[in-house]
Amino acid sequence: MAEMRTEEEQVEALKGWWKENGKSLLFMIALSLSAVFAWKTWQQKQLTDAENASITYQNLLDAVSGAVRSQDEGQIATSQHLAQQLKADYEKTEYARFAALLVAKVAVDQKDYSKALGELEWVLVHEPGPEMRNITLLRKARIYQAMGEFEKGLDTIKGLSSKEFSGSVYELKGDLLLASGKSSGARDAYQQALKASENAGSNPLLNMKLEDLAVSEEG
Repeated sequence: MAEMRTEEEQVEALKGWWKENGKSLLFMIALSLSAVFAWKTWQQKQLTDAENASITYQNLLDAVSGAVRSQDEGQIATSQHLAQQLKADYEKTEYARFAALLVAKVAVDQKDYSKALGELEWVLVHEPGPEMRNITLLRKARIYQAMGEFEKGLDTIKGLSSKEFSGSVYELKGDLLLASGKSSGARDAYQQALKASENAGSNPLLNMKLEDLAVSEEG
């Protein structure tokens, strides 16, 4: 009898505990299940978005390749549409930033420098990684060079700090200074570009620029 009372007391205690805590326990279980479901849903969406962005980017590459070969207006329009789609639907992805770089390249080929600058600025605003940021700034400075905006080009390359790009930066700086009529500064920049290179002989064009500059100064 004592054992039966003990069991009955345990049942009553369990009922009392459930009465006091059952609702909160069910709520916590439901909350946990909701969190797991939301996490899995988010993961699936990320995978789906990545796949869709990858497909769209591949289509963009094909369109740009066709546009470059044929200069077909339809292909160019298609590439611009796909790039805008990537930038709008997958704004924070690398695909969107690469899309903007591609469109900028096409725009430069067409000498539409204002559009190219706009695309490059879009990349910079959307927080690219260090390497992409340096590439974007270099391209932006070269566009300013093509436009004859040499001071803007020089201001742009001031934002470059990576040692991996130092040779290209100094060479471009020399080109911009030379175009501005500052031959002394150009010579110094070219010499720094040579020092930054692992092997001076690996850039014969840079050596030619220094030689041509020396000839013009002697003349």
